Amino acid sequence: MPSASSTWTENRPRVGLRGPDLRELWAYRELGVFLALRDIKVRYKQAAFGVAWAIFQPLAGVVVFTVVFQRVASVASDGIAYPLFAFVGLTVWAYVSGSVTKATQSLVSNAALVTKVHFPRLMVPLAAVLPGLLDFFIAMPVLGVLWAVYGVAPGWAVLTFPLWVVAAIIVSLAVGLLLSALNVRYRDVNQAISLFIQLWLFLSPVAYPSTSVPDRWRVLYALNPMSGVIEGFRWALVGGTPPGWSLLLSAGVTLVLLVAAVVYFQRTERQFADVI
Repeated sequence: MPSASSTWTENRPRVGLRGPDLRELWAYRELGVFLALRDIKVRYKQAAFGVAWAIFQPLAGVVVFTVVFQRVASVASDGIAYPLFAFVGLTVWAYVSGSVTKATQSLVSNAALVTKVHFPRLMVPLAAVLPGLLDFFIAMPVLGVLWAVYGVAPGWAVLTFPLWVVAAIIVSLAVGLLLSALNVRYRDVNQAISLFIQLWLFLSPVAYPSTSVPDRWRVLYALNPMSGVIEGFRWALVGGTPPGWSLLLSAGVTLVLLVAAVVYFQRTERQFADVI
């Protein structure tokens, strides 16, 4: 006869609309750290250049963008030296686009863990947006070199830099969370993510300033969460145009997207093990 202490306990996701259980997420924080560190190790395993890729990639992009957009297309840069302008945009974009892609694929790539172990599934896409921060901060000292080359000294706005980092994380999590849940049921999402990222790049002020967008399109353009984030980074780091009303619109869209992503994720979470 089994003892009373050996009774069966079934762990299943709760039903109905609810917010994320922050206490449960905190309890499983070590799992999130493990997943993030594992992704970092896999990324640089047997890589000849190692973390140098975090510096080389945005610098290569700066060279290409400078030749194509400044020298050939004569794209304006709001009075900022174009290499500085492009470096900030590309570095931020590299973090967000990479994090969204990893988060989208995170549940499917961890199918064995998702189907066999009880833990808050929200931890998987959350852990996927963290490793990219390592590349982001490794690339930041290059900005100091560019400051010296172009004689730029950051002003007081640089104190807002941590806020823009948080904003980039929130945008990455909001988009990645929604796409990760959709990718479990519709594998077309994984096929379409590359196209989505490419289109999003050209709809964001990476190679050009948002001030170059015609006035009649400004409101629609501000609905892109990345428009506010990238312009905010430029203002903080290289003296770009200060954020205006469009930032409030971008922030509002980001928060709505985050709430919608969490709600959809929580509602579909209990079906992940069945369809993944």
